[in-house]
Amino acid sequence: MKKPIITLSRERGSGGRPIANLVEKQLGSPWKVFNKEIIDDIAKQTKLARGIIKEIDESNIPFIDELLADFFGERYLNFSVYHRNLVKALSTIGQRGYAIIVGRGATFLFPNSLKVRIICEMEQRIKWLMEYENMVRSEAIRDIRQSDERRIDFVKNVYKHDPRKAHHYDLVIRTGPNLSIKDAADLIVDEAKKRFRA
Repeated sequence: MKKPIITLSRERGSGGRPIANLVEKQLGSPWKVFNKEIIDDIAKQTKLARGIIKEIDESNIPFIDELLADFFGERYLNFSVYHRNLVKALSTIGQRGYAIIVGRGATFLFPNSLKVRIICEMEQRIKWLMEYENMVRSEAIRDIRQSDERRIDFVKNVYKHDPRKAHHYDLVIRTGPNLSIKDAADLIVDEAKKRFRA
């Protein structure tokens, strides 16, 4: 699928979600952010969200199953119902195009996307979680460690890759005192405009 897609992998507390929202705002319609919660809601349903299916050609839905079976091979049949629905939801969103997909290993499903990884120093991540999510320091540290572990395990289990390896991405952006959330969004928007003539 060579439609315009930005996939955004991020560390917990690095600013990934606000960056995605800024990118959407700067690129404008028809670009749309799909974050973990939206994708999980779709995947938990027995049918894909009507709103997304309406935006694409419904005749492509069987094609998506074939595509995923080819991509994952026998593993696809062995996925849990949730994981099959999840990758099907991601693929449907990708078929729509003009999507900014946050997390869920989408980088590895869309090789032609603009693949972005957002990282950040641990101290800055802790500070931002304490500031924006009202956590105490020990809670922020625990939350970051658990989140990192879950995300790494998820990508390894589903896609057989390590999301921390830089060679998977077109851009690796390190947010913090020297590079703001807005700066990061600007870099992504500039690259998206070049690549997709957005």
